[in-house]
Amino acid sequence: MSSLSSRPPPESNDEKDASSFEKSAIGSSPRIAISSSGAWLKMDCFIVPLCTMMFFLSFLDRTNVSNARLAGLQQELNITSTQYSLALTVTYIPYILVEIPSNLLYKSIGPHIMLPTMLALWGLVCTLQGLVHSYSGLLACRFFVGLFEGGLLPGISLYLVSFYPRGMLQYRYSLFFAASGLAGAFSGLLAAAIVKMEGVGGKHGWSWIFILEGAFTFLFGLSCFAFMPRTPAHAVFLTDLEKEIVLTALKEDGIMAADERDDEFSWVEVFRTFKQPHMLPLAVMGFFNGATLYGLAYFLPSIVASLGYTTNRAQLMSVPPFAASFVLSVLSGLLGDRYRHRGLSIIIFAIVSTAGFATFLGSGNNSVRYGALFLLVPGTYCIGPPLATWTANNVAPHIRRATALAILITMTNSGGILATWLLGTLSPAPKYTKASITFLIFQVGVLFAALVTLLYVNEQNKRKAKLRSAGLCQEAEPKAIMGNDSVWYHYVL
Repeated sequence: MSSLSSRPPPESNDEKDASSFEKSAIGSSPRIAISSSGAWLKMDCFIVPLCTMMFFLSFLDRTNVSNARLAGLQQELNITSTQYSLALTVTYIPYILVEIPSNLLYKSIGPHIMLPTMLALWGLVCTLQGLVHSYSGLLACRFFVGLFEGGLLPGISLYLVSFYPRGMLQYRYSLFFAASGLAGAFSGLLAAAIVKMEGVGGKHGWSWIFILEGAFTFLFGLSCFAFMPRTPAHAVFLTDLEKEIVLTALKEDGIMAADERDDEFSWVEVFRTFKQPHMLPLAVMGFFNGATLYGLAYFLPSIVASLGYTTNRAQLMSVPPFAASFVLSVLSGLLGDRYRHRGLSIIIFAIVSTAGFATFLGSGNNSVRYGALFLLVPGTYCIGPPLATWTANNVAPHIRRATALAILITMTNSGGILATWLLGTLSPAPKYTKASITFLIFQVGVLFAALVTLLYVNEQNKRKAKLRSAGLCQEAEPKAIMGNDSVWYHYVL
């Protein structure tokens, strides 16, 4: 292996923006430059919508239980609020347990097999959820929904990361993650329409919510086997030249190793991920924001109903805050990639969310409290994309990155367990006082954790720059400390 001293001083490949990735990978030929633009455009038209649709269906099928609850699920099955919270918790237990193992198996199984299989299986279980007649049946379905869906978000995150250089990632991740806000908005609209099928086929409207949405997920999962590429090298929609352009950019940015053997599974790299100092504040942010996000995802229709709206009206009135989060998430993704600053995005939206919860908690006017949802929902949902992107941007090589994303999402879903109890039983409507105070504190915690992470990565960049300028990195670095531990690795702020 060649010495690192032979590398040019990194002005660096990690500090390049999207356009410079293309230039470095393709040279100056106009024909090749056109092919480069076409390659990224093709992936934007194929890979991003594919990931977005998968996550949209994931979020829709996991959280539509809140719409079903509002449509009569809880009364029909004769379950208490505590039992409802337990059913949500049962979903998260297997969900959390499979996240890290599934990401470690990502390369050996292949995302083109693993992700569609998950999609089809949980779609089938979600469909069966509409046929349950007892609480025990609901618990069984929620367990298997969590088991089959658990590896999807870390898997999709890793899949998307493997197709784009770091400087092009947040916008694409925002489009993909904004599907959660879109699912929240669409779920209310769809549920309002589906519940009108009450009595069709002898089934309740809430049953049809599960049956129709789950059946579509199952069919889409089966179709993904036919057209989902394993890697950019397997993408049939790219020409050979376009594949070369993409692969060159990914290798220059450290997303792919020049030697594939360097990306092979290693327990050493898995455990080294847990020792990365910046993983602790990132995981804390994942837990805090995850609790808030899933609390809103599962209970927003109920929260809106507590403000005095009728059941069907509450379904519809839960749509606008989610729609606002979709628009703001996409815009922040564009700006995040333009200025290559993930931490600032998190800080801004944590402040917005904090203001929203403070307003919701402090006001006794239902109109004002509904307006606060336009701060706290977008503020919470828009933290997800820069947080996941920041994690993926600042951990390398592949095994560390896969582990780091799985840790982040595991912590996010662990926060979801807390949310199911906090809003389900411990904090009653209409004020949800305990939940509002807790989420307010959590969003302040996200703000401080983001500041700590920002200071750490900035100091690391300064330290590495001093080592390079002082000529203290002329000897080859051992392979064991390559990746983001390398003196040549530049952290994204």
